[in-house]
Amino acid sequence: MKLNYSKIFTFFIGSFLFCMSSCTSKAKIENKPNIVIIYTDDQGYGDVSALNPEAKFKTPNMDKIANQGIVFTDGHSSDAVCSPSRYTLLTGRYSWRTSLKKSVLRADGPCLIEKDRMTIASMLKENAYNTAMVGKWHLQMDFAGEIGKNRDWSKPFKEGPIEHGFDYFFGIAASMNFGVLSLLENDKVLNPPTLYTHKKRDVTPHTFRFTPPYDEEYKKGNIEVAPSFNDELVLEKLAGKAVEYINKSAEDAKKGKPFFLYFALTSPHLPHCTHPDFQGKSNCGNYGDFMMETDYRVGQVLAALKENGLEDNTLVIFSSDNGAESNYAYQRDTYQHYSCMNFKGGKRDIYEGGHRVPFLMRWPGVIKAGSKVNVPVCQSDYLATIADIVGASIPDNAAEDSYSLLPLMTDEGTESYQSDRAVIHHSFTGHFAIRQGKWKLNMLRGSGGSLKPKVFEPAEGEATYELYDIENDPSEMTNLYFEYPKVVEKLKKEITAIIKNGRSTAGAPQDFVKENWSQVTWMNF
Repeated sequence: MKLNYSKIFTFFIGSFLFCMSSCTSKAKIENKPNIVIIYTDDQGYGDVSALNPEAKFKTPNMDKIANQGIVFTDGHSSDAVCSPSRYTLLTGRYSWRTSLKKSVLRADGPCLIEKDRMTIASMLKENAYNTAMVGKWHLQMDFAGEIGKNRDWSKPFKEGPIEHGFDYFFGIAASMNFGVLSLLENDKVLNPPTLYTHKKRDVTPHTFRFTPPYDEEYKKGNIEVAPSFNDELVLEKLAGKAVEYINKSAEDAKKGKPFFLYFALTSPHLPHCTHPDFQGKSNCGNYGDFMMETDYRVGQVLAALKENGLEDNTLVIFSSDNGAESNYAYQRDTYQHYSCMNFKGGKRDIYEGGHRVPFLMRWPGVIKAGSKVNVPVCQSDYLATIADIVGASIPDNAAEDSYSLLPLMTDEGTESYQSDRAVIHHSFTGHFAIRQGKWKLNMLRGSGGSLKPKVFEPAEGEATYELYDIENDPSEMTNLYFEYPKVVEKLKKEITAIIKNGRSTAGAPQDFVKENWSQVTWMNF
């Protein structure tokens, strides 16, 4: 067998530099910080007023995180829809390596996170952290019985957050339009969802609500709802529990046992069910009102940290699971509010508007206020970053697509970061894009079945692939596919290797689900 000494040398040099940067970064951290991840739902890049000065509503609390910390201007969710992004955030592994090749999950069913797979929560729990999740799960959990048949709400549900590293959970199962509309705590259903409801058209175009009266008899297409459920009060209850958890954990944190809080809001995902206190407050209709409430709930968490004297030693990470919902066009045309800024597309799309999201961090004393980073990064990187911070080791079969961002968060800068790494993007229909440096290759067409990209699907006869220079053309307007064939081939080889190796980081190749993958048309396994 002929050895490629050049590749071997490159691998060892890269591993050495990564290790050195990691050790240098960790040396600067004296005390393990509390860690709070605030994760919004369907929030576009332009829905933070610090990132969009022309926004038709203000987000002073999100702005505080941006201004007092670091803005990753080229930060991405791993997918253009909900469940896949949540899997990747928690595991540091692209969700398309699982059985979920496209679309999203339901509320009820087997959890997408495999048993014994490392999550941020399980890794931190092993490193003496208290861990909690408050908010929307949407990775499926297993409820006893079947809808409309033999439900037993007295039984604990299985495969929820407490089985994947969280000591405590309070929240809802999934997006409201997927049902089981009841508040949950740990593995218990607090208010049995014994009634049924369906989408009800709201006064605002392209929106809906789940409001009483509820039905007593099940009809096909209905979802389960608790008699006491009120969609307008969900954010208030979630924020209240997040604050309560911080208050209860503060004493332990000050004594050397820090906490991890994953606060996954349900907003601004449809339905735009704004609390009465915020209705009519913005210059952007119900969507703007809902965003103002969302910002207020973020502010409640930040205030709790400050009031408990925890602000200085808490890393706050803020981001969204994907770009803005397709009604961003209504907000744009009616109120001149640009949720997606100048990026093409929105939620579900392979284009930048589908996955370039607010990507903010604040950690006083470690992250310099007002910092900006312009290299591509991904939410898959959170696990390796946090492991780097707390000094935890990551085995080969965990966080396969996670790079530590700690060098970018400190004054080490991009020199200590693997800036040539590729970031993989993924759409609702299961189609891919690869980003490396300034180049992005959109791999739009495949035999993906009846589900087609919601917007910007190329017509018959148009290019299967699109190549863009994102640094100079972030709006993806000029397709350079035919002008740079060598770049196209290089990117195709890179994404092929990333898929076949079961990882994008250095390490032993890992297995993944290869079946039912009609979107992968350029390669064979």
